[in-house]
Amino acid sequence: MNLHEYQGKQILKDYEVPIQDGIAVESTDQAVDAAKKLQEQTGTGVWVLKAQIHAGGRGKAGGVKLAKNLDEVKEKANEIIGKRLVTPQTSEEGKEVHKLFVAQDAYYPGESETEEYYMAVLTDRDSRQNVIMYSREGGVDIEEVASKTPEKIFKEWVAPKGDLLPFQGRRIAFNLGLSGQAFKEMVKFSRNLYKAYVNSDNAMLEINPVLKTSDNKIMAVDTKMKLDGNALYRHKDFAEMRDVSEEDPTELEASKHGLNFIKLDGNVGCMVNGAGLAMATMDMIKLSGGEPANFLDVGGSANSETVEAGFRIILQDENVKAILINIFGGIVRCDRVAQGVVDAYKSIGEIHVPVIVRLQGTNAEEGKKLIDDSGLKVESAIVLKEAAEKVKEVV
Repeated sequence: MNLHEYQGKQILKDYEVPIQDGIAVESTDQAVDAAKKLQEQTGTGVWVLKAQIHAGGRGKAGGVKLAKNLDEVKEKANEIIGKRLVTPQTSEEGKEVHKLFVAQDAYYPGESETEEYYMAVLTDRDSRQNVIMYSREGGVDIEEVASKTPEKIFKEWVAPKGDLLPFQGRRIAFNLGLSGQAFKEMVKFSRNLYKAYVNSDNAMLEINPVLKTSDNKIMAVDTKMKLDGNALYRHKDFAEMRDVSEEDPTELEASKHGLNFIKLDGNVGCMVNGAGLAMATMDMIKLSGGEPANFLDVGGSANSETVEAGFRIILQDENVKAILINIFGGIVRCDRVAQGVVDAYKSIGEIHVPVIVRLQGTNAEEGKKLIDDSGLKVESAIVLKEAAEKVKEVV
């Protein structure tokens, strides 16, 4: 589950990770009130206004603006709220901004220069450990840094169920070229950041940039946080942070029916039981000359209701030219799925794209007979090659 910047920062604050403070708002008037409140609390007369969407690259798209007085706060908040931001991490339609984060300016003048770093915590599946990735090249496209100058990316692995050890925190600060008070601040920052990652069940935590202020403080200026959805039962308050307006409507509908669905850009809709079989099915679609339009796993408890829901979700995509249902009967019986297909087909009415059903495993023959005897425009197959040939005929 993705979080907005202001939500992620609140979690970091709970673990004593210094952040660029601010207030989330939903209107221009609220933005002005938030700026006044921050001025009273911090004495700042400069604010940063940040669009809150689940995508990076907001600054280049006009979603981050500096305001040097309250009139500019009002003017620039009005420019951002309601705007559709198109970034490298959004679709061509972009994302509409519903919330704005009014933050204190952290780039104030002082005795030393400010510096920006990059830091992320995620799971390294090759080593089966968590890893902290960090670089002195903060505030820029880290993908470009990793591609062109990989030597500028440092990594610190942490043993499972362990904490970031003191010497590792010191090594991070040393590799970032810090000394004195900033060195000590970074050691503490990195250890608390790792605790926040583990204890809040993050799937990915990225700070770009981590800022060394002009008075040698270390703080998270931006936060990109993705929580492990499977662990939300341990964090009821985190589950309430979910912003469904940022999610794909079809993926949201699928989750309501217990379906694992990811929309893709192809022309063949697929409905499968099991993630591994779904990946193999998408490979088969590509080999047959088509492109998968989605990943849809109905799981091991498929019935007429879930099959119908899957049909309706797939058919919302106007690019779909055919639907392939590929079921391996293990936990679920093939005849049960076949009956679900027949019931769903009758419930929905005429489906204007070819439907191919491949059944294999428990009661596959009985399932095929149910479909063949139904009188519906559904083609059945038993072996994978046969299903692939039928897909090739219609795409």
